[in-house]
This record gives sequence, C-alpha cells and structure tokens, in this order.
Amino acid sequence: MKNYCFGIDVGGTTVKCGLFSTVGEVLDKWEIPSRTEDGGKNILPDVAEAILSKIQERGLDKEEIAGVGIGVPGPVDDDGVIACAVNLHWGRIDIVKEMEALTGLMVKAGNDANVAALGELWKGGGMGYHNMVMLTLGTGVGGGIIVNDRIFAGSQGAAGELGHVHVEDAITDPCNCGNCGCLEQVASATGIVRLAREELEASDEPSLLRDGEVSAKTVFDAVKQGDPLAIRVAERFGAYLGKAMASFAAVLDPEVFVIGGGVSKAGSILYDYIKKNYLHYAFPTARNVAFKLAKLGNDAGIYGAAKMVL
Repeated sequence: MKNYCFGIDVGGTTVKCGLFSTVGEVLDKWEIPSRTEDGGKNILPDVAEAILSKIQERGLDKEEIAGVGIGVPGPVDDDGVIACAVNLHWGRIDIVKEMEALTGLMVKAGNDANVAALGELWKGGGMGYHNMVMLTLGTGVGGGIIVNDRIFAGSQGAAGELGHVHVEDAITDPCNCGNCGCLEQVASATGIVRLAREELEASDEPSLLRDGEVSAKTVFDAVKQGDPLAIRVAERFGAYLGKAMASFAAVLDPEVFVIGGGVSKAGSILYDYIKKNYLHYAFPTARNVAFKLAKLGNDAGIYGAAKMVL
C-alpha cells in the first residue's frame, strides 16, 4: 500500500523538502542547503540522504513510498534529463536515473516553474480547473503551463518561458536570456522599477515615489493612494502583461490564469490593470478566463513535485 510520497524543490540556495500523504496532506517540511560548489555534484546525493533519513526517522518502509518528485531550475525533458541548470552549476544530468539509483525509489522530475504551477492547480489558486497558465512575477517572470491536469513541458522541457516573450522593441539593453525587450524586463518586480524610474525621470511631477525606495511594493502602495505617476506605471505594466497574456490564451486556451510571485502580494488591484488590457486583445472565446492569485507561496514547488508522483 502506497501511503506517502516526497516533494522536492531544488533552488540555488536551499532545497525545500516535503513528506506528503498520497491524499495531498503535507506531513513534514524541512530545508537543506544547496551545495552548488564543485559543479553542484553534492546536491542530488544530499537530497537522497535527506529523503532516506526522513524515512528512517519516521519508521517508514520503502514499500509505502509512492515515489519522489523533484523540481529543478532548468528545462527538463520527458525522461527527466536536464540540459543545464546555471544556478546549480549543472551541465547535462539525468536526474531520474541518478536519484532512483541513490534512493531506490521511483522518481519524476520537472522544471521548477512548471512543477509549482502543478502545485497551484492541485492545492492552490488553480483548484477546480484543469487547464491553467501560471505567471510568477518576482525578480524575473516565470511561467508554468498545465494542460488537462498535466504539465506541458514542450519538446525540450523549455515550454513556459513566458517571461522571455518579446514585448518591446525600444528596449536595447539585454535581458538575462541575452535578448532585448522581454516581458521580464517590464512586468517583473525589477521591470516595474524600470518603468517607475522612466516615469520619474520624464518629469518633475510630484509623487510618493520620490520620497524613498522605489520597488514594486512602493509603486502599488502609491497606486492604492491614488498617486497619478504610480498609476501610469501600473497602466504600462498592465498593458504589457495583459497583451502578452492575451497572446498566451490564443495559443493555450486556459480556463484560468494564476498569478504568483512577490508582485502578486499587491493583491487583486493587479487585475484592474491587467484584465482590461487582456480583454481588449483577447480572442473572443478566451474572454471568460478566470484570474486568480496563487495561494501556496514558497510551498508550491513541493506540492507540485509530490503531485507529479501521484
């Protein structure tokens, strides 16, 4: 009888670990450091040791474990092979093969953003839906695509790189991906700061944003107080993101968009600026899509990793 599974979310600094029941209850959560030195060669052995130690600590039998799901920051193909993970200093690694050898358990692997999206569909903002696009608005813009309850990873595991859709010809400085004018450069937390600085430099107009730190949070705090300059920043942000999301919907036809990441902490006010632009550009049959905020926060990855197994 399979009663348990593990969900693992590998990040550049820490590895988040979760022990779950097969009905989706998280029974234990803990973290270990990501040892990225020496080409990250210690990461998977450390994860395996953490899993095996937890099995021993809990007095479990391996026969009770359905398997291990693991999300990693990079493109993962259907066989569980990652081509590279820059933040972990990995080259090409067969994650499934290595982890199964280290643990003696069945393993499934996926890109961390896609895995987090699956977590939100299962137990978060996307509950009750089957086709979802998740956008994570943080330092960058991440994406995850779920089609008929399953991760859509694409031919090379790189589907869902939504932050690197081109949206602005006028931007000539490169994005982290090497291209210019990516959605990430105008709709992430750092992108919102970019837009705010452009507005601040364009005039001497009084604004709450002139009084201190400029961040995505201070921009939307100022928006909530009716600051005209901050509202213009929000309008530009919403235009870029809403138009891009309309394009995503034309291709993917989701039932719901789930928005997560640090920027989502601004709350439902985001919808005011995104949705009107989305509706203006959306294909008619896509105009009834739902908009939801992510609910699982930093735990989305471990939930989604566990769900991959189940």
